[in-house]
Amino acid sequence: MSDKVKIISDNRQARYLYEILETYEAGVQLVGTEVKSIRAGRVNLRDGYALIRNGEAWLTNVHISPYDTTGKYFNHEPKRDRKLLLHKKEINKLIGALQEKGLTLVPLKMYLRGEWVKVSLGLGKGKKLHDKRETIKRREDQREMQRALKRF
Repeated sequence: MSDKVKIISDNRQARYLYEILETYEAGVQLVGTEVKSIRAGRVNLRDGYALIRNGEAWLTNVHISPYDTTGKYFNHEPKRDRKLLLHKKEINKLIGALQEKGLTLVPLKMYLRGEWVKVSLGLGKGKKLHDKRETIKRREDQREMQRALKRF
């Protein structure tokens, strides 16, 4: 059995806004039309975040577009909360980290592992303005070095 991974959506802005300390992989509880939309690549993770509510993890504010091909009656709500499937130990560890240090849980990627939809979550600490500027400077320096190496 091969674990082929197909990335559906990547939240590049999360790595810019947050310093990611740890990553977790979680399954997502979905309805049928959501799975069809995800396979079509119609997902936006940009404004999303994860919460721990009543001992359960929830993915909030992630937009999965309604599936156009099926009838409108069976479609889902685009920004509804979706339950994340994590082990109890992981949830307890996240509860401690989120309460103690004031960290945020943000979705980094949504992908298909085999036939299962998975979300990569990052435990992140918000960057300050000077940290963001430093990230931009480092990225530009990397581009310059690549260009210089390409010339020679």
